[in-house]
Amino acid sequence: MQTIHDVVNWLNGYLWGPPMLALLFGTHLFLTFRLRFIQRYTWRGIRLSLSRDEQSGEGDVSHYGALTTALAATIGTGNIVGVGTAVAIGGPGAVLWMWLTGVFGIATKYAEAVLSVKYRVKTEDGTMLGGPMYAIEKGMGMRWLAVLFSIFTSIAAFGIGNMVQSNSIASLAHDEFNISPWLTGGVTTFVTAVVVLGGIKWIARVCEGLVPLMAGVYIAGCLYILFYNLPYVIPSLELIARSAFTPHAAGGGFVGATVMIAARYGIARGLFSNESGLGSAPIVAAAAKSKNPVQQALVSATGTFWDTVVICALTGLVLVTSMMRQPDMGAGLNGALLTKAVFASIPVIGQPLLVFGLLTFVFSTILGWSYYGERAAEYLLGKKVIVPYRVAWVAAVMAGAVIPLPLVWDFADMANALMAIPNLASLVALSGVIVAETRQHLWDAEPAPADGGLMAPAPEPVRVEEEEP
Repeated sequence: MQTIHDVVNWLNGYLWGPPMLALLFGTHLFLTFRLRFIQRYTWRGIRLSLSRDEQSGEGDVSHYGALTTALAATIGTGNIVGVGTAVAIGGPGAVLWMWLTGVFGIATKYAEAVLSVKYRVKTEDGTMLGGPMYAIEKGMGMRWLAVLFSIFTSIAAFGIGNMVQSNSIASLAHDEFNISPWLTGGVTTFVTAVVVLGGIKWIARVCEGLVPLMAGVYIAGCLYILFYNLPYVIPSLELIARSAFTPHAAGGGFVGATVMIAARYGIARGLFSNESGLGSAPIVAAAAKSKNPVQQALVSATGTFWDTVVICALTGLVLVTSMMRQPDMGAGLNGALLTKAVFASIPVIGQPLLVFGLLTFVFSTILGWSYYGERAAEYLLGKKVIVPYRVAWVAAVMAGAVIPLPLVWDFADMANALMAIPNLASLVALSGVIVAETRQHLWDAEPAPADGGLMAPAPEPVRVEEEEP
């Protein structure tokens, strides 16, 4: 077992090394310029996401339901602990690089959703299926690559989307409140079963209520902390900007860091947090009620905006301002411990906010990733796998809460990287299709007061017969 773990760690060193980070960030930049800085339509996407137009096209859930389900999977420990890791190793400059990753990642998230909706299919029972695996098969004609993507997604879902998340909840409850992992695991398993066994409509319904609540409370808490640290906000912004482009010497609670280290860890944490380029979020985008691919793609792209440009940036500011206020607080601490120390230093609200954020962010990730994994498994084995898959998912939540998971975590990291490679290949290969759809439904469309010119219908989705794999 130790040998396997060593091999997985060795592979992760290559898979998540500078080449992968350059590939992901390079794709963000390529699509940003190819799509004429599609980020300028972010506000239109936010308006569309809040419209809750249930009659806007075929699909299983609303724009808003698809967005909140994707956000449920995306907003997780990376938004809190991951930011702490970036600051602890890369210094304050890592916050700016993380933010830039979110800004440019909006284009990639948009492109993923365009392909997902364009190439989605409808089953005999009216269910919409889509995601990178369908774009790869139908757009590139490479079913073998689509199968590989689905296999990697299924593995990553059970790891980073399930067992390591339930383990995080159990560990937090034990450390903070001395609650047995068995009790925490039992409660988490029961609540997960109630939601997941109901399928995407139940998942979306819960996420529509949970995601705005958890994100709203966390954002409000961060704003309160920044008000508490108000004298340090402007100096921290200056320090973040300066440290992103010049070497930062050790001092003031921060370790010394070069520009390369700040960029590497800021970009890495930003990519892990918003998942732009991994190919997960477009799976649920395909389920949205949308008349054309661009309409839902603009909505999906706002997920990266909320996740990284807003939440990760606020967390980074909280960490940097707090460390400037108390320079000795973070000395010698790693990411998780640094985050805990900073929030614990804030009177009244700090520690409860951290616990609330971690518990809700982690649980929502379990719900969102359950749908990703299920759709990947269905692509491989057909509808007969859905019920067994959901049962196995619920059982894995309990298992993750009570057993050590270092190998599972590293194996899931490896599967995540392997997911990204075929997805990025499809984005680059089909970038012409993405541009054509954008031109038809956005650039050349006459704006209309009700929908911003995005309601022109797309061709009917392909109806597929249910067949044995």
